[in-house]
Amino acid sequence: MTSALDAYMNRITTVITGDGRVIIGLLKGFDQLINLVLEDAHERIYSETAGVETVPLGLYIIRGENVAVVGEIDEEIDKRVDLENVKAAPLAPIWIPQ
Repeated sequence: MTSALDAYMNRITTVITGDGRVIIGLLKGFDQLINLVLEDAHERIYSETAGVETVPLGLYIIRGENVAVVGEIDEEIDKRVDLENVKAAPLAPIWIPQ
């Protein structure tokens, strides 16, 4: 898995965590345990009644055991999306924390 992350280095990346959080930032590093370092990170909080709330996080480390999905963001498309008008249910946790 870690070799697959090389392609995402220094690119805007989205990470979905096991508890359903969506965190976006510039992937600056990772290790063999899939611990991730994101620069200029922010969390997108989705709601069915309001637009998407963006919470700045800055330099952010995500422990590998919390990573569910990693993917690259198409910056051109992402800039065109009006997040204030996007309404969606938040993601449910995909596993139960122990």
